[in-house]
Amino acid sequence: MKKQLEQLTELFGWYGVLAILLAYGLLSFNVISSNSLSYHLLNLSGGLGIIADSSMVKNYPPVVLNSIWVVIALFAIAKILM
Repeated sequence: MKKQLEQLTELFGWYGVLAILLAYGLLSFNVISSNSLSYHLLNLSGGLGIIADSSMVKNYPPVVLNSIWVVIALFAIAKILM
């Protein structure tokens, strides 16, 4: 069971990396804007994925960085939705 949980959180971590890179790439090539909900949702879900994986292995610097990343994304999403 522990091995399966480790594999699942690692999968979340890889998703997180890909989501954040995709958001940055799409923004850089003007496919999406920095004001778009999709941009911030990619950053939010990506940050959460990295937090899940990093927490599992007790690697705290990425947890702190991505926690801040997630808070920024949440504020941006709230601003868009209001």
